[in-house]
Amino acid sequence: MAAIAAFFIFVLLVGIHVPGRHAMPRTQNSGQAPDIATLFLDSDLNVRRFTEQIARVVHLREGDIGRPLSELANTLIYPELHADVKETLRTLAFSEKQVATTDGHWYTVRIMPYRTLANVIRGVVITFVDITAAKELESRLRKA
Repeated sequence: MAAIAAFFIFVLLVGIHVPGRHAMPRTQNSGQAPDIATLFLDSDLNVRRFTEQIARVVHLREGDIGRPLSELANTLIYPELHADVKETLRTLAFSEKQVATTDGHWYTVRIMPYRTLANVIRGVVITFVDITAAKELESRLRKA
């Protein structure tokens, strides 16, 4: 049963076509990356840049460039976010957690060191991948 559940979660996440089902495209343009919200912070944990998808998770606008992470409003139920970001900067080891939001969504949150081409650490990159559909399927399968 676990193998079947894992397969269907994989199908939902990557959008593979399964006979008899229609897979929804993950992006409007086939040349674009999947719909991943990304936040770039400098070494002082201030906003450097972000993708437009971040608005689903963190309330940002262009005027927030340079603003500290600790001042950003978000929907995450993740009180350790700031500490985890600091730990990633300290150890240079990436972190990954599944986190719920106040509006009922789930995200895989990955925190990674932001390295330049010269391999210099310039901060962190935080990505948010929506896994709500997979979590809902997992819940339904557990109840079945």
